Amino acid sequence: MLANAVCHATEMLIDTPSSRASPLPHLAGVELAKAVRCSNTFNACLCKNLEPGSKLLIPTITQEDRTLSSPLRIALIGTGNMGQQHYQQLKTLTEATLCAVADPGPQAPGLAREWGVGYFADHRQMLEQAKPEAVIIANPNTLHVSTALDCLAAGLPVLLEKPVGVHLDEARELVAASKSSGVPVLVGHHRRHNPLIVRAHELVHSGALGRLSTVTALWQLRKPDSYFETAWRREPGAGMLLTNLIHDLDLLRHLCGEVRQVQAITSNAVRGFANEDCAAVLLQFDNGALGSLTGSDAVAAPWSWELGSGENPVYPRQADQPCYLLAGTAGALSIPQLKHWHYTQADGGWHQPLASTNEPFSVEPALRLQLQHFVRVARGQVEPLVSAADAARTLALVEAIRQAAETGRACAPALIED
Repeated sequence: MLANAVCHATEMLIDTPSSRASPLPHLAGVELAKAVRCSNTFNACLCKNLEPGSKLLIPTITQEDRTLSSPLRIALIGTGNMGQQHYQQLKTLTEATLCAVADPGPQAPGLAREWGVGYFADHRQMLEQAKPEAVIIANPNTLHVSTALDCLAAGLPVLLEKPVGVHLDEARELVAASKSSGVPVLVGHHRRHNPLIVRAHELVHSGALGRLSTVTALWQLRKPDSYFETAWRREPGAGMLLTNLIHDLDLLRHLCGEVRQVQAITSNAVRGFANEDCAAVLLQFDNGALGSLTGSDAVAAPWSWELGSGENPVYPRQADQPCYLLAGTAGALSIPQLKHWHYTQADGGWHQPLASTNEPFSVEPALRLQLQHFVRVARGQVEPLVSAADAARTLALVEAIRQAAETGRACAPALIED
């Protein structure tokens, strides 16, 4: 079938004396070129169709066409847990390929050999010698901004693991650098790419829930003692707020809108480390909705995105347990189940039964979808779903919660300009 299609295409590309009376059909050069490269019959077709006095009209294939048809060469900075997760998804893509890794850690050279790519201890040397077209940054949080700035200076689009930075000042510096250079930054709040969240966002923003009124978010589980054997995980700033709840806060912003102010209490009473193991947060959204988020990494409980969504198979799934409950004047939604509650009567109230439907969504790896999106961002085809400025607003929300917990006062997140 493909051979026949190619032969038919060559007939249209031959300018014969008999064909000059009518315009040639329009063909997309890139699409035809792909078909031609896939067929060994092309030359034979040319010979069959060529007449004396004819000339061949070959579609022009530009350098841009060749670039877009080649896998995007991506370098990886940081080969820890998240770096390895990115590689596992990256190796399944046809539109991108890993070209090099940079990480001064002892495991990195062996991983580079295993993955069949070049190894560099210093990322600056890698940027200069490996010549990547884009970069994934998954090194320690404190190095995120400085590493990203090096990549932007080299003109390389960046997929930066969350958090966008540790402090707002450095996050603002990154926002400014991306804006002035015109080089995009996609921040790895990957849950936004999950089809489950895409569908939830559609429901909320289509008005299916009516006016959003209350939001309940839960993040309650227990990390084993072995998790804290790594020293930095016991240090200030490395607690669950910045490490874990930042994901939940980002989704609350994404689904429910910007937060006007927060009140919060945090505690380290269970473990006694220099960071929090329990938190209770009240949120007032710009749209008037009120919300609560309670979190702990020291309790035997099933209520969290990690345990409920099934997104990461390393966590045993509690499929029937919600982590977010969104309620509006016309309906409610439990996540991750995507159970949509509503009355069948317009004036339904507590004396009438509620109906529920399970909203459909596809099941695809969010990290893979994020990488595919990053390829399009790097090629200038789409804007980042989570820009540096967007991610900085989530960081500003985390900072407001910390400040509220320290002062006992309601605090507003700092404003972040695009």
